[in-house]
Amino acid sequence: MKIALAGNPNSGKTTLFNAITGKIEHVGNWSGVTVEKKEGDVKQSLNPRNEDLVVVDLPGAYSMSPYTSEESITRDFVQNENPDVIINIVDSTNLSRSLFFTTQLLELGIPVIIALNKSDLIDKKGNTIDVPALSDALKCPVILTSATKSSDNGMPKLIDAVITLGKSNKKQIPPNISGVKKASTKEDFEKADKKRYAFVNNVVTEVERRKVSSEKQTLQDQVDRIIAHKWLGIPIFAAIIWLVFSISQSWVGPLLADTFVGWIDMLYEGIASLLGEDVNPVVAALLLDGIIGGVGAVVGFLPLIMVLFFCLALLEDSGYMARVAIVLDRFFKKVGLSGRSIIPMIIGTGCGIPGVMATRTIKNERQRRTTAMLTPFMPCGAKLPIIALFAGVFFGDNSWVGTSMYFLGIAVIIISALIIRKITGDYSKSYFIMELPEYRLPSLKRAAISVLMRAKAFIIKAGTIILVCNAVVQILQSFNWQLQVVAENAPETSILASIASPLAVLFIPLGFGLWQFAAAAVTGFIAKENVVGTLAVCFSITNFIDVEELALVGGSTEVSTIFGISAVAGLAYLVFNLFTPPCFAAIGAMNSEMESRKWLLGAVGFQLGMGYTLAFFVYQIGTLITTGTVGSGFIGGLIAVALIAACVGYLMRKGSKGNEISAGMRSVKV
Repeated sequence: MKIALAGNPNSGKTTLFNAITGKIEHVGNWSGVTVEKKEGDVKQSLNPRNEDLVVVDLPGAYSMSPYTSEESITRDFVQNENPDVIINIVDSTNLSRSLFFTTQLLELGIPVIIALNKSDLIDKKGNTIDVPALSDALKCPVILTSATKSSDNGMPKLIDAVITLGKSNKKQIPPNISGVKKASTKEDFEKADKKRYAFVNNVVTEVERRKVSSEKQTLQDQVDRIIAHKWLGIPIFAAIIWLVFSISQSWVGPLLADTFVGWIDMLYEGIASLLGEDVNPVVAALLLDGIIGGVGAVVGFLPLIMVLFFCLALLEDSGYMARVAIVLDRFFKKVGLSGRSIIPMIIGTGCGIPGVMATRTIKNERQRRTTAMLTPFMPCGAKLPIIALFAGVFFGDNSWVGTSMYFLGIAVIIISALIIRKITGDYSKSYFIMELPEYRLPSLKRAAISVLMRAKAFIIKAGTIILVCNAVVQILQSFNWQLQVVAENAPETSILASIASPLAVLFIPLGFGLWQFAAAAVTGFIAKENVVGTLAVCFSITNFIDVEELALVGGSTEVSTIFGISAVAGLAYLVFNLFTPPCFAAIGAMNSEMESRKWLLGAVGFQLGMGYTLAFFVYQIGTLITTGTVGSGFIGGLIAVALIAACVGYLMRKGSKGNEISAGMRSVKV
């Protein structure tokens, strides 16, 4: 039996899907998180009769007349895939909004059962809903549910009703909404919608009783006046992100990381003792330094990342991240992006690939492609080890480093959007309507499960892509072109050094013109975590997370001394890796969503230019401030940046000219 879950965004649809299947899908506080349907079997505890029950979680939709890509997915599935039963998730705290979509589903001729979700919130507010009366008015079963509760949540009753309804041959008769079925023109549809709204309002008036409150504003409204304020919202967001990074990188994270790295050191020493002194040095280096050392250097940051994601999951579950979207919307609209562009970028802080894929919910082609291009500028989970490494080595784990990278990402996105808007000559405006979820106490269980899933994905990546990449780096570093083992004090004669050295010349104006950093930057295009692993292999460092080694000694650290670059150059290298093109998988997602080879090549070129330019200014200006003179390679770097600016400027002028010609043609046509 195929069961479709359909409902408005923020109705608790995906949470209910998780509750009845036992799966954990990403749950967000904004519409558009679920951009593709997801399937799962009803878990055994809810299906004692072992019925064949497949549940399909469809994207949130407000209407069967689609205005967005996700609504199109929902409409096409319901109309073409012929589900046996539709579970319509209705937000019991907002009946008037939810039931419009319900009436459309009831007219499809497919059995519908209503899950009246968030029923626990009705009781807390002192409101009541006459469930039997609602069932009679809509002529379909109505079951009270509360998907966030672990017990007494209505799920067994819901699944039992679904099985009964699916096996019944009795035809479900939809409610009679006069005039709706005869609609054929735009005017008719508008009249039909008015009648549909009138029907819904009458039903709500009959079945719902709300507690009369003397307060003009609810507590949530009062909090939102501060949290989502157009001016206060930004500093509040900054303070919260700073607190999150402090917890993950300065307080809780290092404590967990120190224990975790202890296990890695024990593994390293154990393998070394098993190998003994008679093993081939190249094999020993490959196993110890290339695989265990390189992978361990990346995995050593896992505790810090887990703490960070745990904090972000709590913020998301509480309803705060939706307020962030509202705060940033006013800035995004002014630079030609859609308000919906915020959604992919917030998703992209977890992983750039689903962030880029989420851009398909944007209807305007130019805005969708621009958003896909700019979403990777938000620091994703794969970039967090790089942030943690350079913040720890050069800046004593100061939380401002990670926080500033997020806000620098937002600033780069806004500036880049203005440039792209000028290049394309597209000045169309868009509007963003978003329903704010109620604040709620975040679930520690859901946050923990979300973090464990991310940790699993991180470890799988470390055990596959990163392991192979570090092994290759170690081999290339161990041999020269004559396939002879490199002398102990001559790593610059290795194959890796000879390949990376020409690239390193380009990085001299950025402060890190060493072949080791060039090699790490290149492997970072495969997976950004490789930057940390490659640096560990190239500099023969077993791990970076060691409290004693990273303790400040004489104004520097042991690792920074091994790196041989200044703190300003370290910051420039961090910026370069954050704002150059993402990993190959994310570039593949960009290609899929842009549907244009020209846009893809332009995006990669733009990202390379942006990362190089930002790193140049960070290093040169930082060096000027700290030493009183500009850094090495200033003239060459300035020429390179000028060429980048000239290319961008040419494209901007070309775009403006094309827009003027188009405008003139439209005027003549009129």
